[in-house]
Amino acid sequence: MDLNPQANSLQLFGVTLIGATPQNLHKLLLTLAFIAAAIALGWVLNAILRLFVGTRSGTRFHFWARQGVSLLLAVVVIVGIASIWFDNPARLAGVLGLIAAGVAFALQKVITAVAGYFVILRGKTFNVGDRIVMGGVRGDVIALSFMQTKIMEMGQPASVEKETDPAMWIRSRQFTGRIVTVTNDQIFSEPVYNYTDQFPYLWDEIR
Repeated sequence: MDLNPQANSLQLFGVTLIGATPQNLHKLLLTLAFIAAAIALGWVLNAILRLFVGTRSGTRFHFWARQGVSLLLAVVVIVGIASIWFDNPARLAGVLGLIAAGVAFALQKVITAVAGYFVILRGKTFNVGDRIVMGGVRGDVIALSFMQTKIMEMGQPASVEKETDPAMWIRSRQFTGRIVTVTNDQIFSEPVYNYTDQFPYLWDEIR
């Protein structure tokens, strides 16, 4: 590999690598180092969080703390990478506009799912541990990420089971053993039923 001083680009076996300038390679190395540092920072923050939480692991405080760490790291990574690659504000604005238009068109579902994540957090629609019905799935929330919600599925009595639902081998309100992953964009198209938001008990009728 040798350096072509006229084109200020790198050549490999006589082939000029477009965009492979020393400056871009330097930025690439900085980006990789920054991402590695962000991953290490996330590991340290999660380790400190586990020590601080202690016996409260799995509580709502632990859930919100982990979400806060994830959001903080995401913002730091985005701002850091943008600062490394775009030192000209005018150029950054133009590139971001083109990227935003392309991404918005190609990733509509993903963007809607991420927007649903923030709506869930801001509106406190549900937390980990709540019993909900979302996207036609009934059960307990076990995980919430930027795009997906994982639900420990529960069976339903035949009287309330829909004909369009997949076959249920559990005919009572017990866990089926399946983990169902539902995208967060479901909150914009279907109602979300939360059984334990305001009251930590489940109402039932004895006949």
